[in-house]
Amino acid sequence: MSAMPGGLEHRTEVHLGVHEDSSSGPTPQFTIGVGFRRGLFFRILVLGVSLMWPFSKTTAQQGHHTAYDFSFQTLIGKEPMPLAQYKGHVLLIVNTASQCGFTPQYEALEKVYLDNKDKGLVVIGVPSNDFGGQEPEDSEEIANFCRINYGVTFPMASKEVVSGKNAHPFYQWARSELGFGTAPKWNFHKYLIDREGKLVTYFNSTTSPEATRVKEVLQKLLETK
Repeated sequence: MSAMPGGLEHRTEVHLGVHEDSSSGPTPQFTIGVGFRRGLFFRILVLGVSLMWPFSKTTAQQGHHTAYDFSFQTLIGKEPMPLAQYKGHVLLIVNTASQCGFTPQYEALEKVYLDNKDKGLVVIGVPSNDFGGQEPEDSEEIANFCRINYGVTFPMASKEVVSGKNAHPFYQWARSELGFGTAPKWNFHKYLIDREGKLVTYFNSTTSPEATRVKEVLQKLLETK
């Protein structure tokens, strides 16, 4: 507010982008009331929660306390493959693909498995076509590819969805356990599970199974009886 010649006062206010100049006559005023502000805050809060809900634990997921509550199917024969059969072992679970730039990691996975299986390690491959359509083959073709090209002897599960709302229950649980940003973003994402079935950590696709940091965590888990 400022004084004008002749004792008149010039008052300028801005309300939501509407300019009001009392010297040129009254103009409509728009103000944000307390109720409106609270309503806006509530709407933003609801929107934020709705965007985050896929990463929160559902009732079903909350009922699963360890990896042993989940089951896959075998790659050949589609027989039940409950993770509970590996109780007391350290598990390295990897979503795989046959036509990926990281496919040569099969060789490293097999080496890590052979070097540590007598100490209690089990590597489980879970083929998935989620990323880049790089696992289009059927079960027989996947099994032959792994055996002929990389001599894979570790257990292989049947092809599964590992990302998004339709992901296999194990992957939904793993995401909820480790939090936002920990779900597979590409092929050869790795989860490490201790001898009690607890999810310990994950490693991205770019991290080799023979990387030093993988070996360090793995050895600590294997040393724990």
